[in-house]
Amino acid sequence: MMLGRELEDAFNRQILLEFEASMVYRQLAIEMDLRDLPGMAAWLRHQADEEIVHANKFIDHLADRGNHPKIGTVSAPQVVAGTALECFTSALDHEQKVSAAIRELVQAAEQCHDFDSRPLLSWFLSEQIEEESTISEIIGQLKLTGDDGPGLLRLDSELSQRPVATTEADAE
Repeated sequence: MMLGRELEDAFNRQILLEFEASMVYRQLAIEMDLRDLPGMAAWLRHQADEEIVHANKFIDHLADRGNHPKIGTVSAPQVVAGTALECFTSALDHEQKVSAAIRELVQAAEQCHDFDSRPLLSWFLSEQIEEESTISEIIGQLKLTGDDGPGLLRLDSELSQRPVATTEADAE
């Protein structure tokens, strides 16, 4: 069943936000590369790719229902990342923005009695809890590490161990 125009627009705004999230993570990865933290940069690049997978899920949902997915205009990311802690704090801030948008999309779908979007949106609600929790844990470790160079390098090495996936892979 096709979505009404208003709900289609809401889904398209979410598609745009997912692509913007990818750009934020990509920029944060650049910042960590410039600070010689390749493990953190790799972790952030993986997050950027995962955001594209998320956008693709919304695109597929709209297309499968006979609607017209649109990306919109992606803005250049405005991030603060002088340190690793600032980098991951920026990432958490953006994830919280995405979480709020997902909750708004859930509300919009419920108001339109769009029950067919529930499985997708429920998956995203769970995913956002996981995303925020993971980044919060990294922030906690960065706070514990403080100015300890060996501790920071250990965390950098740990984050480099994240499995590699592609933008076409199914998100976990």
